[in-house]
Amino acid sequence: MLTSSVAYKDAWQNCLSQIKAQTTAEEFAQWFLPIVPLEFDGSRLRLRVPSKSFVDRIEERYLNVLRPLIAESFGYQTRLCYAVPKDEQQTISSSANTSKQSVPTPFDPTNIQNPGLIIPGLVQKTTPRFDPQLNKSYTFSTFIEGECNRLVRSASMAVAINPGSSTPFNPLYIYGDSGLGKTHVAQAIGNEISLRHPELQVLYVAMSKFQSQYQAATIEKNIPNFIHFYQGVDVLILDDIQELSGKPGTQNAFFNIFNHLQMSGKQLVLISDKPPVELKDIEERLLTRFKWGLSAQIHIPDFQTKIKIIKSKAARLGAEIPEDVINYLADNISANIREIEGAISSLVANTSFMGKKITISLAKDILKGYISLYQKEITIEHIIDTVCSYMNIDKERLASAERTREVAIARQLAMYLAKQLTKTPLSAIGAAIGGRNHATVLHSCKTISNLMDTDKSFRLQVEEIERAVSA
Repeated sequence: MLTSSVAYKDAWQNCLSQIKAQTTAEEFAQWFLPIVPLEFDGSRLRLRVPSKSFVDRIEERYLNVLRPLIAESFGYQTRLCYAVPKDEQQTISSSANTSKQSVPTPFDPTNIQNPGLIIPGLVQKTTPRFDPQLNKSYTFSTFIEGECNRLVRSASMAVAINPGSSTPFNPLYIYGDSGLGKTHVAQAIGNEISLRHPELQVLYVAMSKFQSQYQAATIEKNIPNFIHFYQGVDVLILDDIQELSGKPGTQNAFFNIFNHLQMSGKQLVLISDKPPVELKDIEERLLTRFKWGLSAQIHIPDFQTKIKIIKSKAARLGAEIPEDVINYLADNISANIREIEGAISSLVANTSFMGKKITISLAKDILKGYISLYQKEITIEHIIDTVCSYMNIDKERLASAERTREVAIARQLAMYLAKQLTKTPLSAIGAAIGGRNHATVLHSCKTISNLMDTDKSFRLQVEEIERAVSA
């Protein structure tokens, strides 16, 4: 861990030298030379920057360049914090957490004494503006569309174009398993509305934060202001709605908020991991209202959608991944999109730092401890059949004492694949392939590995046979 002043400043200079190689001289001088490292406490790197708009520009345009370099030099858990002049916000936390992006803590309405226009007897000429709590990288352009999410994306765009009473999708209730892109598309709605309708107040909030705000308002006897604040929002995007379960007080407050927004023609977007009919311990009057608009499910991505996701992620990282590796990843990585993107990041990072080419063998070696691969029952007999079929050799010849080159290579390849694709002991592999011992199996595996390193066409042939075995 970097602790000393010299160490972290040297690490920052190392980042700058790599950034310089990836940007033009003009970009580097304008956007990176003005940055001054102030401190690093082991988990947060604090940087002095000229302004908040400067931060917005850096994070919008250069975050994909900066994040992996920060991770390499300071650690994968490092967060960026920006110090700006006192006439602006003093410290800004970045979304550039190198382990996982996070959404900023939502605005706390309990600090507002008169937050809305609807408090009886009070009239305000203007409504106070607040941060919508949206991650600007979550847009429709970065959301990969496929058969699995086409309905959700289409309905979400319709809401973004005409939010509120002008669309039948109110509320828009989006549900699906974790990691399929629900939060991404929900925030994309918010970002698109903010772009098309800047006059509207948009707010994204997680139910856990909504609940903590409600509890704080209860303690401070400030429930009316809490409700009034949310009733003044034009577009409310509420994530993890299933967490309302078993919280009658919060449900009652949300019921009043929901009713007012609905009747006022305001837009509600609700995100959940379950459809309304499967929600437990939530009042029936709320469940009924959840069904008023459109309930749309994001499904597990199909093979072609996973291909698009992998290619998109690789492009954002500036990596070239061979088609056969892309197909292997799409075929083997489980359907969680976060898992897919994390796996690509891990693969690219490992290959970049180690200077190795991206191959199926390397991908398998790197990712087997990082992602969940579909478990396929592969037997030595299946491997022998596949190798013999591919190389047009009888099984009897493979198991015999014949030492011609074509038979020897086929035999060694069968042993190599058996070691790579099964958990069978070496002695058992040798016994199954002509009664050889474990030393012969080790020698065969080494021979095949050496040939793959020195002969590109042979490596491609081995990878093709391996795909056939795994199919």
